[in-house]
Amino acid sequence: MNAIINGLQIGVVATILMDIAALFARHVLRLPTGDWTMIGRWFGYWFKGVLVHRPITASPPIAHELAIGWAGHYVTGILYGLGYVTVVEYALDAEPTIGSAVIFGAVTLAAPWLLVQPAMGAGICASRTPHPWLTRATNALMHVVFGASLYVGWCLVQ
Repeated sequence: MNAIINGLQIGVVATILMDIAALFARHVLRLPTGDWTMIGRWFGYWFKGVLVHRPITASPPIAHELAIGWAGHYVTGILYGLGYVTVVEYALDAEPTIGSAVIFGAVTLAAPWLLVQPAMGAGICASRTPHPWLTRATNALMHVVFGASLYVGWCLVQ
């Protein structure tokens, strides 16, 4: 039970720190970061049986899509926190390290690149976006920051 609580806390901390980094990336570095409204629209359409959009911006808005997007973002971060604790502590029988956390964060890039972006009409690895390499680089940066933040979260909950 303690590992579950730790994983939940680690996921929340890492997601908050990633959001702070995203604000810095968007407002200071002028990088394109996640649009939780479109993520909320995507999640919202799941309940209507629609999983793929061409593109998501062409699908009509749904009620509360921004709130749904933020909730989905935090649920995902929490699940990743639980996943990280499970992999490191149970599968590897080790303690978290900054290295394992950053690697885990980088591995989580598979979700947006191979699932979310294609389903939203942005193509595999953002290939159909206006600036695919900028989007990929920003995605990679945010997920590495998320990974490092998992380790910070682990340190804080210990």
